[in-house]
Amino acid sequence: MGARNERSIAVKAMIVCVSVSHGNTKKVADVMGQALDAPVVAPEDVDVAELSTCDLVGFGSGVYSMALHPRLLELAASLPKGEHRRAFVFATSGFPEAPFRPFTRPLVRLLERRNFEVVDTFSCRGWDTMALFKPVGGVRKGRPHAADLEAARAFAAGLPTRIGAMPVRGPAGG
Repeated sequence: MGARNERSIAVKAMIVCVSVSHGNTKKVADVMGQALDAPVVAPEDVDVAELSTCDLVGFGSGVYSMALHPRLLELAASLPKGEHRRAFVFATSGFPEAPFRPFTRPLVRLLERRNFEVVDTFSCRGWDTMALFKPVGGVRKGRPHAADLEAARAFAAGLPTRIGAMPVRGPAGG
């Protein structure tokens, strides 16, 4: 890896993820975590003190009945209002966000009320076997696929530059 620009600063990141059906969102979270050298944790495993030291926090889940998972929304609602922090929101779903009811909007608003600046959102398709789709084996089987995961990696890798920082690099093999 080349030398860093002396003006860049390190960013400490964490990714909070709920993935309950087929592991779709966990796959995306893991790729993003690798790109940011960030741990991926479930909402109930978040150490709020540790989260408050992060410069960038990702919040993601699958979509259930056109909404992100309640465990993720409950965590966001319970976070103390702190100093200005940055976040991103991501989701996997069988279908794209409906313009008349974006599934990321409620979480973005909750985070903004907690003094997070939501830098961007990301979503990709995921295998969906909920409700009407279950009898036919679901929709979007095989998703997220390699191209989806590469898009997630590129999205996450670009976030530090967009916020004027560089990701923290741990020890080799760590």
